[in-house]
Amino acid sequence: MHIHLIFFFFFQTQKTALCSKSGCSSVPQDLPDNIEELHLNHNYIETLQDYSLSRYTSLRTLSCADNRLEILGSKVFQNSPQLESLNLAANKLHISYQQSSLALATVSRLKVLDLSENQLTDEMVTILLQNLTSLEYLNLSRNVMQRLDETSFNGLHQLRELDLQRNILFEIDHAFDHLYKLQRLNLAYNYLSCLVDFHMTQLVVLNASHNAIEWFIANQDIQETFQLETLDLTDNNIFFFPFLPTHSRLRNLHLSQNTVSFYEHLADNASYPSWTTSVQFYNLKGNVSNVTAQLWDESLHGHISSLEVLDLSVNQVGYFPQGFISKMPNLARLRMQTNCLKVLNLTQEKLPSTLYELDVSNNMLEEVHADQDHLRELANLSYLNLSQNYLQSLPSRLFSSLTSLSSVDISFNRIGICLLQDIGRTRRKVGPWSDQSDCLVWRNINSLKHLHLSGCNLGKVPWSAFIGTPLTHLELSNNPELIIEPRSVAELSRTLHYLGLGNTGLRDFDFSSFKHLKSLNIARNSLTQLPASLLTLELRLLDLRENKLTTVPSGQARKLALKLKTVFLSGNTFNCCQLDWYRMFEKAEAMNIMDLSDISCQDRTKRTHRVVLLDSLICDGSEEESVYWYILLVLVPVLCLFGISAIFVLTFRPRLLPKTIKKKCWKPTSY
Repeated sequence: MHIHLIFFFFFQTQKTALCSKSGCSSVPQDLPDNIEELHLNHNYIETLQDYSLSRYTSLRTLSCADNRLEILGSKVFQNSPQLESLNLAANKLHISYQQSSLALATVSRLKVLDLSENQLTDEMVTILLQNLTSLEYLNLSRNVMQRLDETSFNGLHQLRELDLQRNILFEIDHAFDHLYKLQRLNLAYNYLSCLVDFHMTQLVVLNASHNAIEWFIANQDIQETFQLETLDLTDNNIFFFPFLPTHSRLRNLHLSQNTVSFYEHLADNASYPSWTTSVQFYNLKGNVSNVTAQLWDESLHGHISSLEVLDLSVNQVGYFPQGFISKMPNLARLRMQTNCLKVLNLTQEKLPSTLYELDVSNNMLEEVHADQDHLRELANLSYLNLSQNYLQSLPSRLFSSLTSLSSVDISFNRIGICLLQDIGRTRRKVGPWSDQSDCLVWRNINSLKHLHLSGCNLGKVPWSAFIGTPLTHLELSNNPELIIEPRSVAELSRTLHYLGLGNTGLRDFDFSSFKHLKSLNIARNSLTQLPASLLTLELRLLDLRENKLTTVPSGQARKLALKLKTVFLSGNTFNCCQLDWYRMFEKAEAMNIMDLSDISCQDRTKRTHRVVLLDSLICDGSEEESVYWYILLVLVPVLCLFGISAIFVLTFRPRLLPKTIKKKCWKPTSY
């Protein structure tokens, strides 16, 4: 055994030996015999031999993760009566699991066991867990279990947390019925097709994300209140809103990346005479009779009045059933991005006053309606995202009426910034709803800090556009026809920390008044040189991608290297022989060039090189020599062609040469 380094610590009454990554092939025997924690992770131990822990009788925690363990000696824990936590993750216990089970059976006080990533099947797990009646936490993730039944966790009556993620589970049959104290269950990243007759009233957190679940149906006959607070069904195949418990304390419901929709409209026999108004569920659980339910029956969808977070992003929701939102009076976060909503009626939906975040980005919204009275009730709304829709108008007082609004994103809609003379003239009626405007006023919104107006087809920014609004983050990128003058944003010079002007046709701009600016995006603007005013700022992040910079003057580079922490530079046509700036940036210890591997330059012959791979001699005369090589490469074929022509003449026209010589050179001699 060779031990590179062993640390031994005393923390008050707890004694810990850290022997991880020490090159151990067995348990060290030269440690103090009163240690309570022993960490042997990332070593080369293949077997925990009998009595290898016998001298450490006070041991409470043993961690042997990421070794080569195949066998646990049947008597290895006999002299460790205090052992409570055992980590055997990332080993090869599947090889001799039966003998290892004999060792585990001797640990009478074990509370925490990690057997993750050991290639264990469900049969192996059943054998390994025999008689571990004191277990409270069990990690079996990253194994190869396929099916669980009532024998899988038999006797684990004290179990509180069970991690089964990243196996290949496709069936669970009464496996958790006797785990009366289980509170946290992780089933993520498996192959489960449904969770029906859910009756685990004691469970607090259930993560069943990333499976193939089509139905989640709780037992509707149980009148006892379910303790479930968090249900995660993200990334499944659910197409009906879950049938939640009749009585529950559910606070967080995650349904993103499914195919959830509502079908209340199909119950209208007049519009859809061939559609049924009910759906039948067959073979839900053994001999239980079939269930017939209305397509939208609020009682079957369970108790949702305690919900605080509802995530329905990336689904197929086209509308909310009548009264659906109003049944969640405590809702704080509603995430609806990437759905099929066409109209958002804030008044009809009766959004609760507790709402803090509303995200309806990337839908098909054409209209947003709200009356003044209801907007005042949304006094807690701080984050509103309406980006990537088809909006061309909004209620003119939508944002000024939301008194706690801190962040607004209406990017990629066709809504402008009102000029002074436009106020009161651009409003139009839309059905029964009036006071709609195709431009918005951003003045005097005291709470607003973050504003995103990217891709809104903006033109000229009015000189007083943001008076009285203390923005710290302003995004104006992707407005190619933007006309912005320093006085247009002068009011923000004392508050602005981030400014986005990427792809705005920027040529020059005086940034000198923005003394508090920390991050600046001026990418994709065809800049041939940096604005001199940048050097007066205390920037930490600068995005210069996809401009037309050929170099950064040494004086500018030196100052930027002392200030910048993060810089983006790819997509420019730098000169390979003017890279002093790059060497300064590279030597700056605090600076991080995020896209270093993508930065390129051109040499004198217009060849492109990656800066990180550039030959340092490319500008030391080797380029001039390369010109002579090109001349030589051309000269050799010419000379060869001339020689071949001469040989041809001498071979096939032998008489032609004397006549030519005679004509040119022979002259009569005078006597």
